[in-house]
Amino acid sequence: MKRRIRRLTVLLPLLALAAIVPAPAASAVIGGSVSTHGPWAVRMLLDGHPQCTATAITREWVLSASHCFFDHAESIADSRIEFRVGDLDQRKGTPVRPVNGSRQGAPVADMMLIKVPPMNVTPATLPGSEAVRPGQVVRQYGWGATCQGDETSCQSDVLKQADLRVLASDDARCGRFTVPGGTDFCAARISGLPAGGDSGGPVMTTGTLGENTIVGVVDDSDRDSTAGAGDVSQQLTWIRQVIGG
Repeated sequence: MKRRIRRLTVLLPLLALAAIVPAPAASAVIGGSVSTHGPWAVRMLLDGHPQCTATAITREWVLSASHCFFDHAESIADSRIEFRVGDLDQRKGTPVRPVNGSRQGAPVADMMLIKVPPMNVTPATLPGSEAVRPGQVVRQYGWGATCQGDETSCQSDVLKQADLRVLASDDARCGRFTVPGGTDFCAARISGLPAGGDSGGPVMTTGTLGENTIVGVVDDSDRDSTAGAGDVSQQLTWIRQVIGG
């Protein structure tokens, strides 16, 4: 994948290659641990197959990655999409479908907002305007692949999590994921790393008081040591304009 910020016109076609079923979905938790908390976590299915992860940020709005909604650069029909909500085991989650025509993509980030019928969930909290900082420990969640290689063969049925440490945008390890002054941040593996099926999933702050605050949306990883995510703090104006608050 190329650097992101100055190539918005080609971003979605490139990322869409990673969101085709049955090929591996874009960025799943390799390593990490089984999560015991995640009332806001949403599993996305495409034609009944595991595809991506997402987050409920209100009872009627889901936040995910834009590239999860494109197939060979063509927009995926709402009728093919299903979300599973309300359970850490995606097989037990309540099915909900997008409100037709409700999807809104961010102008300058790999993020998508999707309206759904009211969900019986506890939404994630949006962050303040302050971005994540280098050295900060964050936690990524997803139902994606737990192996390398054929990632469709090892999608997790239960929500998993991994801790990562935020890196400076000019760190040499971030060349694939960020540019200084861009809309993404990158983070290094501590306990695990996202992989196929985790794209669009939440990156959260950690700790008793902050574990429900979403600071990032997973968009890529190298499946080895480093991952990239969209910085939610930089998209707050767009999010509030779309969801009406």
